[in-house]
Amino acid sequence: MVNVLWLQGAACSGNTMSFLNAEEPTVCDLIADFGINVLWHPSLGLELGANLQKLLWDCINGKITLDILVFEGSVVQAPNGTGTWNRFADRPMKDWLTDLSQVASFVVAVGDCATWGGIPAMEPNPSDSTGLQFLKRKEGGFLGTEYRSKGGLPVINIPGCPAHPDWITQILVAIATGRISDIALDELNRPQTFFKSFTQTGCTRNVHFAYKASTAEFGQRKGCLFYDLGCRGPMTHSSCNRILWNRVSSKTRAGMPCLGCTEPEFPFHDLKPGTVFKTQTVLGVPKELPVGINKKDYALLTIVAKDATPKWAEEDIFTV
Repeated sequence: MVNVLWLQGAACSGNTMSFLNAEEPTVCDLIADFGINVLWHPSLGLELGANLQKLLWDCINGKITLDILVFEGSVVQAPNGTGTWNRFADRPMKDWLTDLSQVASFVVAVGDCATWGGIPAMEPNPSDSTGLQFLKRKEGGFLGTEYRSKGGLPVINIPGCPAHPDWITQILVAIATGRISDIALDELNRPQTFFKSFTQTGCTRNVHFAYKASTAEFGQRKGCLFYDLGCRGPMTHSSCNRILWNRVSSKTRAGMPCLGCTEPEFPFHDLKPGTVFKTQTVLGVPKELPVGINKKDYALLTIVAKDATPKWAEEDIFTV
């Protein structure tokens, strides 16, 4: 059996809800088919009070082997580095995290808050929140740049707000079956199998993107969301259009722009008025362009694409 302990810091429980909705594999599959023993989880654990404290101390003292420590939510360090704004089981959560991370074979950060600090770490960050090994794009975080688990890996980051449920369960399976060494991590310690391609990969609106055929309304089946509604799909690393949500859809397929929630800078522009659901432009050119495209080439491409746009590119191609 592989023991998994799941703790929450400053979190909305969104990643817990996502995890419990996993389909390939399901949470039940993790236990029945892959030998995962959930020692404790905020929504599943039975232990409370003294019994929970004993379980945590038994992990720290080696009486219970801690194979995987999963952390959801940001690490709260306020006030003045004490972490007492986020207490759990009679101690600051950050103190439990310090001790447990030293005995865990692998540490997995789930969701934006645990990976980069997320929304709690927005300026002015009164809770002094941070991610486990990153604060936004800056390396270090709570555990420091040099941290390695007993298994020899840095914190495995699975970002998202929330993270896709199957990203979570498939990484847990990879660890449980001894195949985590087959999973390459990128420079932000994200599994490349999920985060090497862009959200735009597999988007049903790619033809509209190519011809610069835009839409200015939510929920429409035609038109690209990048040019007016602030979609960050071309700049965001995720597999949301390859591994669909609920096996059927994604934000862009439903006519809503990608907000870039798997990137360290999320939420972008600290949610300043006028920056959400609106593409920021200068003289009609988006301030942020798809990776690898410069402004000069983009401007030329736009002229050619609009001139060459076929009539059908602006029609609803999904009619029954």
